[in-house]
Amino acid sequence: MALNDSRGTVGIVRPTQRTGGYEELLQILPSGIELIPLCLDVRRGAIDEFKSAIPAYEAKVAELAKLGVDVINPSGAPPFMVLGYANEQELIRKWEQTYNTRIFTSGTSNIDAMRALDVKRFVGVTYFRGDINRVYAQYFIDAGFDCLEMAGTDVDFDKVPELPSDRVYHFIKDAFQKNDKAQAIYMLGPAWRTLDIIEKLESELGVPVIHAVPVQCWDIQRHLDIHEPVKGFGCLIAEMPEGGVRRR
Repeated sequence: MALNDSRGTVGIVRPTQRTGGYEELLQILPSGIELIPLCLDVRRGAIDEFKSAIPAYEAKVAELAKLGVDVINPSGAPPFMVLGYANEQELIRKWEQTYNTRIFTSGTSNIDAMRALDVKRFVGVTYFRGDINRVYAQYFIDAGFDCLEMAGTDVDFDKVPELPSDRVYHFIKDAFQKNDKAQAIYMLGPAWRTLDIIEKLESELGVPVIHAVPVQCWDIQRHLDIHEPVKGFGCLIAEMPEGGVRRR
């Protein structure tokens, strides 16, 4: 349903009603790409809530497909990582067949970005406490990566946007120094407002930072056959490495 002068239309299903990550995506996304965002209402950030969100995602996917968008991005890594890598792949295939539209998730975007950057071994950081971080790590292990650690920040889910980026920066540096064989740093989720530390971390630590917002920008472009580098937010979108897009 590309509008006049549009470079393509992307339907995005966002898991929460927090606006920060979406506003940052609009900030860095090349002009001419039309976005249609729909929101779920995840609030607690707990495993049971993520598991129960999948039917709500599908309802939004169906709504966007009916509108005739070019591609659909059910965003938010946790619900699909909790589902598991193999189950996520199966669900995507089912949705693409049912709704006749290409679909990519935050998880598949992160995986494809790592592959495009030739990353096999990484350290991850999240804004979750406890055992759920093992679930996130297992998702990547099942996808064929070596996740050295998935370190969780001690913060309440509803307070994540209030985290000072400087605090996140020091947390990431500490996690990396404990896992200095890592080829990249993975930052789960867009809720923390941390675009300002990506290039600083890459410069000081010498590895790519896989951050949710630039990754989403990269993968939206990739699915729309656009190749427009964006400077200032890390090597992924500054260099725009090639990566094959899955076709139905």
